[in-house]
Amino acid sequence: MTAARALSWVSPANFYFKKVDKLVALSVIGSVLLAWGFLVAFDALYQFVQEINDVGNGDYTLSKAVTYILLTVPRRAYQLFVYGGLIGGLMGMGMLAASGELTALRAAGLSKLRICASVVFALTVITALVAVMGEVIAPRAEQKAEALQLSAKNHDVTIGKGGTLWARDGEAVINAKHSRTHSTKNGPTVELFDVRVFEFTPMGQLLALSIAKTATHVNGEWTMRDVRRTEFEGRSARSTLTAQTQWKSGLDPNVLVVSMIHPEYLSMNDLQRNIDYMRRNRQDATSYQLAYWGRIFYPLNVLVLAFCAVPFAFGSLRTGGLGKRLFMGMVLAITYYFFQKSVVNMGAVYNFNLAVVNALPSLLLALAAFIYFRRNA
Repeated sequence: MTAARALSWVSPANFYFKKVDKLVALSVIGSVLLAWGFLVAFDALYQFVQEINDVGNGDYTLSKAVTYILLTVPRRAYQLFVYGGLIGGLMGMGMLAASGELTALRAAGLSKLRICASVVFALTVITALVAVMGEVIAPRAEQKAEALQLSAKNHDVTIGKGGTLWARDGEAVINAKHSRTHSTKNGPTVELFDVRVFEFTPMGQLLALSIAKTATHVNGEWTMRDVRRTEFEGRSARSTLTAQTQWKSGLDPNVLVVSMIHPEYLSMNDLQRNIDYMRRNRQDATSYQLAYWGRIFYPLNVLVLAFCAVPFAFGSLRTGGLGKRLFMGMVLAITYYFFQKSVVNMGAVYNFNLAVVNALPSLLLALAAFIYFRRNA
């Protein structure tokens, strides 16, 4: 390395760029944490007010309601971080603009792209931590929260590991590995998969075991399909196979709907396990695939949305303040949310590649940002 190259490597310009990153990071991270914390707290408080109405239902006490809300905080934080990052990024850049530092950076020769890159760099570390929290902490806490709430309100239904369902129906115990619901004109239609019904005598002895591929509740009746029923008598057992049979059960489908954990609340491991299981059994795994790819592209969605919202801070600072920037950022977030949902849902309906349709909105938004920076360097 020559002396000239060495001197250029340690030149004030490179040191100045590091100072820029630090300046932007401190401003943006503080604002993001503030906005994110406010959104999570507001959402949790709103849900807590709703839960108070259920206090006294069964064994659901005020302390259990508080515990339930606290257990759902990691999931709420994961879901709301994208909006906290966007609003916080705008707030941080707005403070830099209000103090004149943003104008000074532009006057010093820094491009909008370079400043936006500093914002994305500051958000990358937090986004990585949030993604890990959404994969490790949030799903487990959410399952515990749902199990706590369900067991307190209804003693006959509980949630097992990975979202499996356990229910008691008189002297029978029901287990279903997977479940889903469909909305119809007559109310929710509940479908259970890989169902096992253990029938016991009042003395606790196993009387019969029924294994069904599916159990569907339609129009007030349960129907089991592909059923193998084994009856135990002393030391002998007798099995019968039935393609379809009516299942006389007092299970309340409305309670089961509440007990079902949404696919987006599961970890990627649980989602992949459910996808593999449903594919092996030739069942529709679209909802789990959508949640899976949504997890994969979550960091990209956060960073791209924040990256594309930051240019609003470079607008005419004399004609609009922080409130205007926040409003524009929220409009962008809402527009992007509905656009992304529309693209993903259309892709699922028309059987497009779900990985592509999940990445497409972010790529289009990034392309729009590239065109903007190209024209407004």
